[in-house]
Amino acid sequence: MDAKAKALKAEGKPVISYAAGEPDFATPQFVVDAAAEALADPANYRYTPAPGLPALREAIAAKTLRDSGLEVSPSQVIVTNGGKQAVYQAFQAVINPGDEVLLPAPYWTTYPEAIRLADGTPVEVFAGADQDYKVTVEQLEAARTDRTTVLVFVSPSNPTGSVYSAEETKAIAAWAVEHGIWIVSDEIYQNLTYDGVRAASVVEAVPEAAAQTILVNGVAKTYAMTGWRVGWMVGPADAIKVAGNLQSHLTSNVNNVAQRGAIAALNGPQDEAEQFRQAFDRRRRLIVSELSKIDGLVVPNPQGAFYVYPDVQGLLGREWGGVTPTTSLELADLILEQAEVAVVPGEAFGPSGYIRMSYALGDDQLLEGVQRLQRLFAPDLPPRPLLSVETPPEKRDSGGVWAARRGFVGQPW
Repeated sequence: MDAKAKALKAEGKPVISYAAGEPDFATPQFVVDAAAEALADPANYRYTPAPGLPALREAIAAKTLRDSGLEVSPSQVIVTNGGKQAVYQAFQAVINPGDEVLLPAPYWTTYPEAIRLADGTPVEVFAGADQDYKVTVEQLEAARTDRTTVLVFVSPSNPTGSVYSAEETKAIAAWAVEHGIWIVSDEIYQNLTYDGVRAASVVEAVPEAAAQTILVNGVAKTYAMTGWRVGWMVGPADAIKVAGNLQSHLTSNVNNVAQRGAIAALNGPQDEAEQFRQAFDRRRRLIVSELSKIDGLVVPNPQGAFYVYPDVQGLLGREWGGVTPTTSLELADLILEQAEVAVVPGEAFGPSGYIRMSYALGDDQLLEGVQRLQRLFAPDLPPRPLLSVETPPEKRDSGGVWAARRGFVGQPW
């Protein structure tokens, strides 16, 4: 869908895309400055240790203690080319041919492919909107067999934005420890949570789980550094040794300039990262409120990441502009063609009947895109004008966006 949207944009079409999971902010300037300074240092022109620069591994160890509650040695850290390589290497380290991996669905599209590349078998465990897209211990136990060796745990979630509570996390981690199951826990969105919610790490909830858990993380989402390609994995020494051996033959070290930027991001001021989070929170509340006005959509309120994952089954089997979609893939095509809005269908993340919309785009575009959906699926709703970033603070609502037109001042979004 993102590729289709870009092609239409290249033709001059005014397409608004909610497809890409990428912040629209610029990387903080102090991070860019650190990279620029690194360019002038000849030490960065040479090979460095394959697992990462010692200073970055130390910074990652400190972040892991700070945010995941786990004290680790820098030797238990491997710096990777983005979080995706960390996911791949984690599965390669702990999966043997024929192993089954419990994969809660909806899931990020890379997980099942990376599992298969490690000769494992993904076993989907689905939780719908009625469960806030969060699986239970009972579901995991029902899917467990004597070949189950790994559980994928993601909180906050891509694609749903769901965040497991501390109690839910503890129950799942304790279950995995009881049955000797490895946990690959993707924490890439752990700093993007809302409503006072905190994403508890499995290793913090159940410290014993650290002996059989690999944590995956990176700077991409929190610091708007997707193109810098700096991720990492943290885990027990034996698993990290296996993954380190693989990386030494696979890629060697991540480029040193990007690593220097990541050091600055982790060790430097967190003010801009917090501003990013607050902007995502504002957009989250706006998109959930406006989408919820469309009859036929069920829109759970995400408490993390920057995605909303509506259940669109109420729109299927109905005629829209002469087309009757029966799957979310067909619905996504219809939305792109008739509203010039790009969304990702649920088929990319598991069962059909859902769409993912990233709200990591500008406020004006975000609202305009949702209004197009309202015009398509709920034409009786009164139109709402676009917002303006120039609006004075006294005319902004609690979401921080302008509603001071046509009597909308003070009205909740």
